Amino acid sequence: MAKNLVYLQSGGPTSVINTSLYGAMCEAAKHEEIGIFYGAHHGVEGLLNDDLIDLARYSPKQLALLKQTPGAFLGSSRKKVSGDPEALSKVKQTLLARDIGYVLVNGGNDSMDTCLALSSYLEGTGIRVVGVPKTIDNDLFGTDHCVGFPSACKHIMNTVASIAIDASSYKKGKVTIVEVMGRDAGWLAASASLLKGKAKPDMVLLPELKLDLRRFYRDLQRIYAKKGFAIIVVSEGLDFPKEEVSGTDSFGHVSPEGVSITLAKMIKDELGIGCRYSILSTPTRANPALISGVDSEEAFGVGQEAVKAALAGESGVMIALTPSREGKYVPGYSRVPVSEVANKVKAFPPEFLAYPNKPAKAFVSYLSPLLRGKVNVKYDSLGLIRFLSL
Repeated sequence: MAKNLVYLQSGGPTSVINTSLYGAMCEAAKHEEIGIFYGAHHGVEGLLNDDLIDLARYSPKQLALLKQTPGAFLGSSRKKVSGDPEALSKVKQTLLARDIGYVLVNGGNDSMDTCLALSSYLEGTGIRVVGVPKTIDNDLFGTDHCVGFPSACKHIMNTVASIAIDASSYKKGKVTIVEVMGRDAGWLAASASLLKGKAKPDMVLLPELKLDLRRFYRDLQRIYAKKGFAIIVVSEGLDFPKEEVSGTDSFGHVSPEGVSITLAKMIKDELGIGCRYSILSTPTRANPALISGVDSEEAFGVGQEAVKAALAGESGVMIALTPSREGKYVPGYSRVPVSEVANKVKAFPPEFLAYPNKPAKAFVSYLSPLLRGKVNVKYDSLGLIRFLSL
């Protein structure tokens, strides 16, 4: 007898988060064991409020636009249910009332906490819960890398290159600080170190590499005297005083944005050099025009694999990326216990980047294949990217 499936999107979106949803829908359509494919409106809140959407209302042509639609198509949430028996009970009631046998949780570190809580609470009910990974921060345990990360890197690298080349237009300019997302790990900021020539930043500052301020000021002064300008890429998670620009979510995370503002003030006060800053923020994860072809393929693949895992009777697992890197890059997938992933952070290996801006060969080999290819984005008559709206 067929059971229905529900798909949740949680946490911060990526430019390929909806591609994973599309992959899951395409795979589910092949199997008679799956009845209605529901989308939970605003993640786990949709399960708490019995706010589910039957996605059969959309045509195949419309659904194909998910591959280039930014944001979380179903709506996201940062609601925490682990440790909340009342919330978990409400979720269970919704699942049983809707005859749902499969729950797919698409998200990052905190979302895998939700996946773990649901799979543990629903053990013995026959309802299977599978994690679909995503995070631009690339800090999930148990997977070679995360879907969403390569496309975010492409956005950062192209943006930093444009800023650096623009800055080189002047005989004497300013210090430009580019602040990059990455709450706990410096993977995204480090991607800029792969740039070359005029596009390459002069310094890349990461949470994993302790900042020696005296050395930093000395080196920056030398670079500025030589070039007449300087480009610094800094991870927002740098362990450093910063301007707080927003509040705290239900998982206790404070938005780390603002380190570039503090750093700019310090450089001006200490060295007397004019600064400007650019906080890349949300566009990093919402740029369909710079989606990596590899990223899109793997995002689709993890959605497919999540459906296959649930149908195979697995629960409490997350789909991991396990590509082959021998010779030609070949995508690969496996399943890892979500208990090994939830609430953990995979730091950027310090040996991957030498101060101030030199990437190790191992990091170049790791990241380069993930950036390849593109998605053939569809545009409207005005040249604007087409999206699918809920």
